[in-house]
This record gives sequence, C-alpha cells and structure tokens, in this order.
Amino acid sequence: MNAHLGFRKAPAFMILCVSMALVAQTLAAASADNAAPPAGYLRGVTVDAAGKPLAGAHVNIHSSDGADERELLSGSDGTFNTSALRPGTYRLTASKGELGTEGPVAVVIAPNETSNASLKLAAADPPTSAPTPAVAPAPGRASAPAPLTEREAELLARIDRLEERLAAMEAAIEKPVKAASSASAPAATGAKTEPPAAPAPAAAAPAPAAPAPQTPPAPAAPTTPEALQAPDPAPPGVDNVTPFAYGDFTWLNGTPRNKDTVLDTKYFTPEVRFDTSYMEDFNQPIDHTIVGATESFRSGEVQIEQASVGGDFHWQNVRGRVLFMFGLFSTTTPRNDASAGVGNWDLRGAYKYVSEAYGGYHFNVNHGLNVDAGIFVSYIGLFSYYNFDNWTYQPSYVSSNTPWFFNGVRVQWYPTNKLKIEPWFINGWQSYAKYNGHPGLGGQLLWEPKEWLKVVANQYGYGQDNLGLPHTERLHTDDSIEVRYYSNPSSLHVSKMAFSLTADAGCQYGGGIQCTGAPSKNKDSFVGWMMYQRVWFHKDLWALTFGGGEMSNWGRYLTLLPPINGADAVTGSPYFTQLPGQRAHMWDSTVTLQYMPKQYITWWGEVGYRHSDVPYFAGRGGVTPPGFALGGTNGAPGQFACMNGAPSGASDLPTATTNCSSVGGVWFPDLRRSEAKISLGVMVKF
Repeated sequence: MNAHLGFRKAPAFMILCVSMALVAQTLAAASADNAAPPAGYLRGVTVDAAGKPLAGAHVNIHSSDGADERELLSGSDGTFNTSALRPGTYRLTASKGELGTEGPVAVVIAPNETSNASLKLAAADPPTSAPTPAVAPAPGRASAPAPLTEREAELLARIDRLEERLAAMEAAIEKPVKAASSASAPAATGAKTEPPAAPAPAAAAPAPAAPAPQTPPAPAAPTTPEALQAPDPAPPGVDNVTPFAYGDFTWLNGTPRNKDTVLDTKYFTPEVRFDTSYMEDFNQPIDHTIVGATESFRSGEVQIEQASVGGDFHWQNVRGRVLFMFGLFSTTTPRNDASAGVGNWDLRGAYKYVSEAYGGYHFNVNHGLNVDAGIFVSYIGLFSYYNFDNWTYQPSYVSSNTPWFFNGVRVQWYPTNKLKIEPWFINGWQSYAKYNGHPGLGGQLLWEPKEWLKVVANQYGYGQDNLGLPHTERLHTDDSIEVRYYSNPSSLHVSKMAFSLTADAGCQYGGGIQCTGAPSKNKDSFVGWMMYQRVWFHKDLWALTFGGGEMSNWGRYLTLLPPINGADAVTGSPYFTQLPGQRAHMWDSTVTLQYMPKQYITWWGEVGYRHSDVPYFAGRGGVTPPGFALGGTNGAPGQFACMNGAPSGASDLPTATTNCSSVGGVWFPDLRRSEAKISLGVMVKF
C-alpha cells in the first residue's frame, strides 16, 4: 500500500483486480449455493403474555417433513439459537409449567440466512363447555384413561378455544338485538310519544319489593397515555413488506446492531448515543492535537466525542427526525465546511449542534416512498457518521474524508423490499450552504438481495464546491460491497465472518482545472479504496476487525486541512496549501477489538498506523503557535506566525520572513509523515 509500490501509477488497475477477485468469490459462492444449498439458522425469544422475556422455556422445533426434531431451553434473557438447520419450513412450540404457546408458529429457514421467531407463552384458558358426565369404565378395562399424546392435547386445546370464540360471537350478535329492542321503548325525557292503551282490569298486584341498594362503580384502572403506548406488535413470520426487514442486517458495517428500541411508542421512537474515548498518539504532541481525521482529535485525554439525543416522529404517514449532537463532533465537523464563508449569518453556529433534522411524508407506493427535507446523513464512504454503528473507530481516508451529512431534499423509493433508489438535491458536498451557482445532485442505489450480501453505489456531480472557484464542478463515485460468508450464531468459537470493500474515484474540472493530465496542468483528482475483514466470536460477544486503505488526492481538495494555528476550511493555512496539482498520497491500517455484552453497549480497543508522502501529522512540537496554548490560535490562521506567536501579517513566506526577523524568524508547526496511536473507549446507543 506504500506509494513506492506503484499504486500511484496504476490505481485503477489495483482496484479492478481486487474487484474481479471479489466478483469471482461471490460467483463461486452462488455456484456452491446452487449445487448444495447451505444450512440456515434460527434465532428466537420466548416471552410471557405481557411481552417480557421468559427464561427457561422448553422450545420444540419440528420440520415439516418430520426429519428434524429438536428441543431447546431458552436462556436467562429468553433467547434461543439453533445450530445448522436444513432449509425448509419448521413448526415451533414452547412451554413452561402451565404456560404454553397458543399453537405452532411456522418459520421458514432459508440457506445461509438467520430467521427470527418470537414465541408468546400464556396460561391455557379454562373450557366454557358443560362438564361431561362420568361414564363407568367398561368391564375389564382400567379406570384411568390412556395419557394423551402431545398432538391430541394440542387439538383438544384448539377445540376449546374455538368453542370460546363461537360463544363470544353469539354474545356479540345478541347484544345489538337487545340494544335495538330497548331503543324502541319511549324515551325517558324530551321525546313525545303516543299515550299507552289503558290496561285491562286485573287483580290487585302485590306490593313491590324494596329496591336493592346499588353498588358504587369500581374506580377505573389507570391507563397509559396513548402517546406513550408501545406500537402494535409486528405480525409473526417473515416481514416481506417493510424494506430490508426480511432478514437480520445488524452485521453490516455502518449499521447499528440494536434489535430492540427502548421506550418505543406509537408516535415517537427515541434515540440516545454516548461515545467516550481515550487516545494516545505516539508522536506525543505537546498541544495534545491529533491531525488528519474526523474521528480522532485529542491525545492523552479522555474526551466525549459524541453525546446525542433525539429520535423519530411518525403519525399518519407524516415523519420527522431530529438528533442533536454535543461533544467534540459539534465543533470538529463544522470546521471542515467552507460554505459557511459565503455571505452572512452564522451557519456554523446555527447547525453545529444538529447532526440530523428533517421532516417529510411517507407515500404508500410499492414498498414505500419517502420525501424528506432538511439535514440527513450521507452514505458516501460506507461507514456511519456515528461510531457505534461501525466495525472500526478510525476508518480509512475514503470514509473519513468524504461527507457525513447533506443539507437538502431526498426521495427514498423502495420498488421492492430489497432495493432502494434515492436521489438527492442538496446544497453541496457536506455543506450547510451553496458555494457558487450550482447545487449538488446525486443519489444512491442500495441492493440487499440476500441477508449475507449488500451492494451500494453512491454518485455525486454538478456541484461547484470550492470557495473562489465559481466555475469548477465536482464529480465523485463511491461504491461498496459487503459479504457475510460465514454465520453460526450459536457457536462459542467463530460465529460470523464478513468483509467489506469500498472503491472511490472523482475529480474536479472547469475554470482552468482538469481531471487528467500532468500536475502542472492544474490536475484535481481523487482515487482511493479501503477493505476490512471482521470475525465475530462466542455468539457475537467479541469481534475483531483488521484492514485499511489508501488515497491519492491531486489538488488536496478532499484532504482534511490540519488545524494549524486554528485554521479551518474557510481560512486555509499557508503551512499546508490546497492548490490544484499539489499531491497528497496517504495510506493507513487498523486492528480493532470490540466487546459487546449487550446490544446497547460496545467496549473497544484499537491500534492504528497512518502514513503520508508529505509532512502532515502532528509531531512532538504540535501545531499551536508559541504562547497560544489557550484557544490554539493567534487569531490569524491564514498568515504565517512569528517565533513569538504573533501574526506575521503575510501569507507568503518571503514577506513573513522579513516581518518576523526582529523576533527570531518565522514559526513552523511540527508536521510528520507518519502517526501511530492506540485508543480505548466505550459507546452506548439506546
């Protein structure tokens, strides 16, 4: 992956070779599937009548052909898992003491996929039919009847339930008839009626009995407000209507692994995230500043990278989502957006604490059509904006240097439950505002035909996303594949294995800039890739991920600007310029270990190494001018600084040298070509 190994000369060839190898592997797997379908797996949970997990329930699994019969015991959290099952239909029942399932639950096991089942256990209702008179046993026979088989007992229980339902239906039919009869009687007050006919003479009636005292009505039972009630339970079986709900995709990189939502209601689904980390940069910068990433910022300190609260609103097809963001993300993300330098109003201040905020409407078209407007997350670079969802904490440049959000309008169309087509009309490339005359246009195609496969393609173009370059347009393609090639969730050894591959390419053109040619011709281009391998252990309790990537960025337009003297995307820095034709070639690698005792928490540790062909990463001397440890800047990041920390008054080196001659000369940050660091942390998501 080093620049001297030839990637710079033939980036497309390397990506093509790796892509062809992956296609061949996928085709080979598909061919093997056709020859002999691999086994599937079953994951389930036993719950009581209130929907709470029920531990220690006996679960019986019967294949439709009778060839496979199994019995399991649900764990302390009510869950159960099976080893490999032959593809086909299975009937599930469960029991614990006097509790049992109402009837068999049918589950279809598909090859190389994990099916899910929920078994609800309740006490059997007493029969409503009259007791059967005892019959004396026939001579010569035992007085006790033969014990019923499981099938006979199940059939008798179903007959009892049918009789109860018939009785309830008869009562429902009689009730309207009685109501109609009482409605035909004269009204108590207000209505005019014909006087009744005189009664026929009759014998004196006995004195009426004294009315019985009325029992006061019982107080109403407390009820949960409708807005706080849990949503209606999902129907049993596989959901083939909701997009991507037919399988378990929580293994994917960039996807949260939560299967349950805490405090979900009919109208609002809350979301809360916390991300705290400790990082140690082996360069030991004296100002504790880590350079060149959108996930790593401070060395030798415990820092809160993200503290978010918000959620999703949904009612009568109207939808909305907001997620507020605090912590380091709220200042480190806005500083990479130069569009805030266009015009007036403080856009960074307006949006810094909001990572997502949009409203929209869901149309019942095909498998769904959503139209949303506001700030929404970007899918470019495969990894999620939020570290809890990812396989590693520090992704490679292809992800770290590409957009985390868009501001605009999107349409999400699901023609099938396995395909999404999503066009975007946005202000620009991760920008709060529009840089120049053109907005950005783009979109995504997401295809998940099997539970073990994801293919995604993101495209962007037309946007003029550079300050001071009103006629330069940007193109970018970002394409990924994820394959889970092994799955055995119940294994105490290796339970899953998967890999992801992402390849990106792009360029800028127009206004004197071109995509190809010699660097001296103002070349602006980007080529990069990243690949990760992940292995889960001990029923997905542990996971180990290793991988990395590489980028070559002529013009440095996607190279993150080091925060030298507090520089950002608007001010720029004379110490690290980003001019057409300037080169930046970088590669990295990481090894990440995650411990996931619950679906809501991840403890993690990571070691990583990054390399650049130009001085880029913070060294021991740091990137803060002398005397400005507090705030990290002398207030003029666009100028060279003098050795006493004061601004030189110039952004060109000759003038700055002259101006700083009386105070010891020009100060320079300590930039290195490599960086190694070790990181630890904990992430929580509800």
